[in-house]
Amino acid sequence: MAQEVVDPEEQVVLGEEIDHVRIITLNRSRQLNVLNSKVVYLLAEYLEKWERDDKSKLILIKGAGRAFSAGGDLKMFYDGKPIKDSCLEVVYRTYWLCYHIHTYKKTQVALVNGIAMGGGASLMTPMKFSVVTEKTVFATPEASIGFHVDCGFSYILSHLPGHLGEYLALTGSRLNGKELVAAGLATHFVPSEKMGELEKHLIKLNSGDENAVKSTIEDFSPGVQLDEDSVLNKKLIIDECFSKETMEDIIKSLDTKARKEGNEWIVPVLKGLTRSSPTALKITLRSIRDGRKQTLAESLKKEFRVTMNILRTTVSTDVYEGIRALTIDKDTAPKWDPPSFEQAEEGKLELVFQAFGGDLELQIPEKEECRLV
Repeated sequence: MAQEVVDPEEQVVLGEEIDHVRIITLNRSRQLNVLNSKVVYLLAEYLEKWERDDKSKLILIKGAGRAFSAGGDLKMFYDGKPIKDSCLEVVYRTYWLCYHIHTYKKTQVALVNGIAMGGGASLMTPMKFSVVTEKTVFATPEASIGFHVDCGFSYILSHLPGHLGEYLALTGSRLNGKELVAAGLATHFVPSEKMGELEKHLIKLNSGDENAVKSTIEDFSPGVQLDEDSVLNKKLIIDECFSKETMEDIIKSLDTKARKEGNEWIVPVLKGLTRSSPTALKITLRSIRDGRKQTLAESLKKEFRVTMNILRTTVSTDVYEGIRALTIDKDTAPKWDPPSFEQAEEGKLELVFQAFGGDLELQIPEKEECRLV
């Protein structure tokens, strides 16, 4: 893998200790706080340190600038293609961090006043409290660049009501703050102009008592009323179409629905699906469906296998073509290989899900004193 360029003086993550409160700030605002190896390492280090510290009671995490976190640093992987085992550490640490956040022992609050996408959103949704605003934008757009929903989202999305999880994973559609609360992906909505004051009150509270933290947040949180045109109001159609067994059947079902008056919103959904990687869509659909029957640990182990096999181009080079089209050449015109669902054979795709065996598997920590890699 190409050597990642890291400025040793750049404070990509800020950690602050105020009495019993600990504050993490993702501090790469010009890069929309994307997650690189240094960010992941520092996040894990802070969380491990504070979980062991009896004095720390409440953990706050936020992002500098207009983003909470826009996800993983895709260019890092593109620059190192074809991926080698030297990439294993950052991927491994990322999944370990995901499990750590899901099972953390201290009270955590994510203050999300901006973009939260892909792996970046995995720092928000598992928290005991996740506070969003009208500026929050959530999405899991990985399939559109030839990747798959990862960082625990095959588990998180698969447990949403009905087939909303398939819809979000396959289409990469965006949800706003109110929709996130309504869908169960965030706990509270707070207007952006009140977020600073909320943070001050949480620091002043100086406690990790969940009831007290919840009460403090609710003092700033009005009721959530979905907009009339919210996609969450289309649940019956979403459940009908995205419950189909295959991607081909999902596309056909959507196409039929789109022809009926009042369903104009489906047209851009279909357009987005037809522009995405057929291979990535089929892998993502399988992963979400598997997630319904898996524990969090099982889902993370599966996602780790899929991630490594995709980066190793086990069945397709689509992930690198997608990154090229999105972030390198920026022509937004990827050439997928294979280019159609029919050519993305299910038997071949099975290879990305096969277990590595032994020490090559993601080792979920069984003892709390052994969380760090």
